[in-house]
Amino acid sequence: MTILSTIKYLGGLRTESVHRKSGEHITTDAPTDNNGKGAFFSPTDMVANSLGTCMITLMGIHADKNDIQLGSIAANIKKEMASNPRRIGKIVVDLSIEDLNYSAREKEILENAARTCPVAKSIHPDIKQEVTFEFK
Repeated sequence: MTILSTIKYLGGLRTESVHRKSGEHITTDAPTDNNGKGAFFSPTDMVANSLGTCMITLMGIHADKNDIQLGSIAANIKKEMASNPRRIGKIVVDLSIEDLNYSAREKEILENAARTCPVAKSIHPDIKQEVTFEFK
């Protein structure tokens, strides 16, 4: 197994991750409700955001496999924290998809791709995933 990333603690509740293959950097910060400054994505923000990016990526993969032309897609991500212990309680993903006159079958393919993405299947079942699709 190869190294995916290297993470360093920067102090002040911040970390810097470096993607080994591309050299891209991601900085995280503790959220304001947990002693941080909230200047960057928090680690739990990254989990919620990963769900949305994975869903959109899988929609693209399945669109390509099924000769479905894919227009623009945007997502709004919300995260609700729970306590005792502190953890993610719910992730809301609101997907807005440019409707290129998709058939019911094409919409089903795209929605199923999103709901079955690897991140969705990796998140603990105690974390509620609320996903909406708006074709417009």
